[in-house]
Amino acid sequence: MENTTINKRVCDFSKNIDIIQTIAIFLTSLLVPTFLGQILKGIFATDSIVVTNSQLIIGSIVNTALIIAALNLKGWGKILGVVTMPSIATILSGYVFKTASVYMVYMIPAIWLGNMALVFCYKKIMLEKNKNYFLAGVIGIILKVAIIFGGFEILNLFRIFPQKMVATVQTAMSITQTMTATIGMLIAFIIYKIETRKQKNS
Repeated sequence: MENTTINKRVCDFSKNIDIIQTIAIFLTSLLVPTFLGQILKGIFATDSIVVTNSQLIIGSIVNTALIIAALNLKGWGKILGVVTMPSIATILSGYVFKTASVYMVYMIPAIWLGNMALVFCYKKIMLEKNKNYFLAGVIGIILKVAIIFGGFEILNLFRIFPQKMVATVQTAMSITQTMTATIGMLIAFIIYKIETRKQKNS
């Protein structure tokens, strides 16, 4: 059991650290998609660059949490929790996709599979095969976006989305997904480097 891919992680943390980081990652995955958009809107003007790009900010933080979870957490329960929570919280909050939120429910399976692909690539390529962090990230991002965008295209064949929303959702499921996953990869790399340095010095 310990040697399975899903149980691979950067290092073995103490029980207390494991609990703390698990809670922190879970709270990030749940609370950021639920509340951050409204918080930013309350702080900044509606037409400010921060608010208009809040989807990028929220998505980047969520992808950072996914990658950190891939590197630091083990076990199906924890991984599936982090993989599934952000999309549910995003849709329920209604902030990111606004009037399209009701239609985004159909995208949940593809989003879950895409998130899982990103996490699994890090565990398989970097942690199990000992390959480069960015190789795992690039392959993971390509797979994630391909799965999510592919899911959108399949649903669009069945006219799930109103025509006026198609272009917006298409961009959100392709370009925006690529950008947020890439930013998340870069932020997570900084966190990973800080953590490994601390581990070496301790």
